[in-house]
Amino acid sequence: MASVVSTEPKTRVTAAPQPKSELGTEVLAPTRREFLYYIWGASMAMLLGGSGAAIVWFALPRFKEGTFGGVFNLTAARVPQPNGAPTSIPEGRFWVSHTANNELVVLYGVCTHLGCLPKWSLSNHRFECPCHGSKFELDGLYIEGPAPRSLDRFETTITFTDGSTAASNGTGDPIPLEGRTVLNVAINTGKRIKRNGKV
Repeated sequence: MASVVSTEPKTRVTAAPQPKSELGTEVLAPTRREFLYYIWGASMAMLLGGSGAAIVWFALPRFKEGTFGGVFNLTAARVPQPNGAPTSIPEGRFWVSHTANNELVVLYGVCTHLGCLPKWSLSNHRFECPCHGSKFELDGLYIEGPAPRSLDRFETTITFTDGSTAASNGTGDPIPLEGRTVLNVAINTGKRIKRNGKV
């Protein structure tokens, strides 16, 4: 059997010329696979970015005024008398105490030992923890018991009827009223001041 040999000249197939950039280098169009990788990468970046933003939005605390973690505004009617029984604000988890020295202090209503809730004892004129017997003075100072330190305090700002204000310092010391009449007491339960030691 005789083989047939084609005598036609072979033509060479060449790709269309690639466009050139302004610098004279060839600009290569992405392949289909590269294009799909880019789309996939952009989709993942958007998904992770959206998920991250949602997690941050959900995780950040948002406290309304009058709820624990937010600011409580008390009128003068809720401020106790000097050296009298402190006022309990259960929704804020704090006590407002008016000391014999005419000073105001806001105490976190949780024992510094194991987190029980100390109660005010009218007969003994002090806070007493029902769980393990820790005792604290009217201004929250440690008296005795297994508690490692005095009661913690909250950042407080007092507005007086004359328009002046007074705020608690960095250690949460009682705020002297100095004969002024209280108009409003703002307690920031998101800013707890931990007491160092038993004073």
